[in-house]
Amino acid sequence: MTAGMLPQSRRPMRSRLGTPWLVVRRLLAVPPVLFLLATLVFVAMRLLPGSPASSLAAGGSSGQATADEIRENTARINEAFGLDRSLPQQYLGYLSDLIHLRLGRSFYGANDITGLLGGALPATIELTIAAMLVAVLIGLVTGLLAALFKDTWVDTLTRTVGTVSFSLPWFALGVLAIVVFGVWLRWLPVIGRMPSQLDYRPLTNFVLVDAILQDRPELIGPWLTHLILPATTLAVSMAGFITRIVRASVLEILGDDFIRTARMKGLSEGAIVRRHVLRNSSLPIVTVLGLQFGSLLGGSVITETVFSYPGVGNLLINGILQRDYPIVQGAALAIALLFTLVNVAVDLLYLVLDPRLRKA
Repeated sequence: MTAGMLPQSRRPMRSRLGTPWLVVRRLLAVPPVLFLLATLVFVAMRLLPGSPASSLAAGGSSGQATADEIRENTARINEAFGLDRSLPQQYLGYLSDLIHLRLGRSFYGANDITGLLGGALPATIELTIAAMLVAVLIGLVTGLLAALFKDTWVDTLTRTVGTVSFSLPWFALGVLAIVVFGVWLRWLPVIGRMPSQLDYRPLTNFVLVDAILQDRPELIGPWLTHLILPATTLAVSMAGFITRIVRASVLEILGDDFIRTARMKGLSEGAIVRRHVLRNSSLPIVTVLGLQFGSLLGGSVITETVFSYPGVGNLLINGILQRDYPIVQGAALAIALLFTLVNVAVDLLYLVLDPRLRKA
């Protein structure tokens, strides 16, 4: 009896369980990743010089406060926030709060961290998705052109521009975009997510969704004009990398035997690209997109700071500068959760694009 004729009872368990088990297996990897990241952030914040209690005590004291008064205020603040306990006790308390889905309150203003993330996370998701769409559009078009016109001036120019854009840091691109399009040309706004004079009362805090739910199409135009510069700044660097991957993947597919067979059958180049090249080169491209999404999230931290964009990245930077432990821990977890879920989605997309993986 051949391997393909094994009875159902003797087939591997994973093959019998199929796609649902693959989904569960990938989702089970999420909690350990979040636990590890939460531990690293907890330790890193306590290793940074400076104390949130000292900053709060000095900021809340009058100019005539003595050193003894500041020390007394610091001790009271440490006690109120539980910072006077040992690090193992603080860590156990932090894990207990996470298990019960409590992210705590900010040291400054006592704002609930869940509420702060609920306001900031949609802005970061909007920015990242917009940057991803722009980068994919630019990268696919330029990479395909470079492959189809290999070793011509089109290929050389495309690769050169892609290499330069991939090499430029986000903060430099952001500052350059602000100077050129915001200061010199005055085409686009460079600060914030929406005009300050616009009356926007969020329901979901996703502007496009709220514009539809509230029947307010006038929100979309100002939102898009504020989104263009930060999204393009994020997209330019990633587009250069996608260009190189798409070019290499398409060139590899164009050299396969089935492409030559398709040409012998009389298919046009356009039909070959649409039916065969794009589909068969999609797996490495999807892999790159999944990995680069994490890079975009990292870049959003810098970009949001440059453009004063009210997302999780901006919240994270302010929390680090103020030594606001709950904000930093909550923002880092939110970014990690988003990145992990996107990678799980990419893994599942592999199963759709390549049926062979479902039989593994």
